[in-house]
Amino acid sequence: MESWWAWGPEPGHDELRATARLIREATGLGSPEWEPPVPFEQVRLPPPRVPVPAELAGFCTAEPYGRATHTYGRAFRDLLRAYRGDFRTAPDLVAVPRTEEEVTRTLEWAAHAGVAVIPRGGGTSVVGGVEARFDGPALALDLRRMDRVLEVDAASRAALIEAGASGPVLNAQLPGELRLRFYPQSYEFSTLGGWLATRAGGHYATGDTHIDDLVEAIRAITPAGVWESRRLPASGAGPSPDRLLLGSEGTLGVIIRAWVRLQPRPAARVSAPVLFEEWEAAVAAVHELSQSGLRPSNCRLLDAREAALAARGDGRHAVLIVGFESGPVDALLAAALEIASRHRGRAGEVRQDRDWKGSFVRMPYLRNAFPGMGVLVETVETAVTWDRFPRLHAEVTALGGVTCRFAFVYPDGPAPYYTVMAPGREVAEWDALKERVSEVILREGGTITHHHAVGRDHRPWYDRQRPEPFALALKAAKAALDPAGILNPGVLV
Repeated sequence: MESWWAWGPEPGHDELRATARLIREATGLGSPEWEPPVPFEQVRLPPPRVPVPAELAGFCTAEPYGRATHTYGRAFRDLLRAYRGDFRTAPDLVAVPRTEEEVTRTLEWAAHAGVAVIPRGGGTSVVGGVEARFDGPALALDLRRMDRVLEVDAASRAALIEAGASGPVLNAQLPGELRLRFYPQSYEFSTLGGWLATRAGGHYATGDTHIDDLVEAIRAITPAGVWESRRLPASGAGPSPDRLLLGSEGTLGVIIRAWVRLQPRPAARVSAPVLFEEWEAAVAAVHELSQSGLRPSNCRLLDAREAALAARGDGRHAVLIVGFESGPVDALLAAALEIASRHRGRAGEVRQDRDWKGSFVRMPYLRNAFPGMGVLVETVETAVTWDRFPRLHAEVTALGGVTCRFAFVYPDGPAPYYTVMAPGREVAEWDALKERVSEVILREGGTITHHHAVGRDHRPWYDRQRPEPFALALKAAKAALDPAGILNPGVLV
């Protein structure tokens, strides 16, 4: 059963205590005075400000558990408040439509009633993207019942998939060896519509790694009508209608379905860990790899502390996991390891499996233990050019309690992913931590988000990052498509 506060299903207290002990051993942080979560029976939600409308009664509810599980995403700020039973921003209603017609009916009712609508997939936002953090009534529009693969074009290697399908659900419906090879860390729970709306990043460290690269066409419902692009392999016909929906975070319309590009399962996979005594040498190796043309599917660099937390290192060495899953994989890996050796990297055992993926997907579960042990944690990701990276990295790590990994790398720069940990138990302390790191990132030339999206948590820095004429154009698009301003207020514009 979906937890009302934690990542994944409801964890037991013994499991949380055991995880807390492991984290204390690895980081030295955390109090042995473990604080248990508030039982759901003691949670008090604010009363709904609007009743369930008769025209939505078949798929809409004001039931408390449903409202609680749709209050927050999964940022640490969200976990901390839910852990303590604080659900003051709970949506008044939760609608779970099964058809496009029910989505349309919901938007029509909400525009007439003056109720904000927050489109939602798996609820894994870590930037406040699905929280009703505004005045006035709100309805959470959960699309997870709309989870079917509607059509497969094997000749073009593409599929038409409903937006509410999670990674495991959609791949289970695809035929033969074809798959949507897109594996974000939230793969278990996040949905195709969420990936599109947030411009999510998948597991490929190089090459086609953003969901943008896998889209042929998108269909969305807006308060102004249906938005559907023509399905094409490519087009130069003006600004792309798909590009405007990608990253729109539920502010312009509700994404219903999309044609996406599929790939066959790879016939061979190979990977190897490489250990570095010096972080700078490891960065130099990845820099050269990113411009080598080898295009590894995995090029994940973890600093020594991050590697220890991920159970991939001894706490003394940075670890690079480099792998390939198409082409002459053995020869490609040998070439990559040769580059690493020139930077004093020591290769470990070559593997034919993908065991890194299991630990990668499990990592968010660790955060469930932090609220009870008196440790604040925040994950901050960015992208920056290679020339600016050393200074940005030095400034972020100078804040203390920071670990780093490269989630993605490009020929012109890395996408570092920082985990910041500090003692504390209060939301205000987390907010201050977030502000300090975000200010450094923007000041040193990085983007406020590479793949986590803007949401509400990143809005102050996003407003400063984007060009002002673009902001005016985005606001005009919002006004044209959503004249009543009901779609996810406070996000982007």
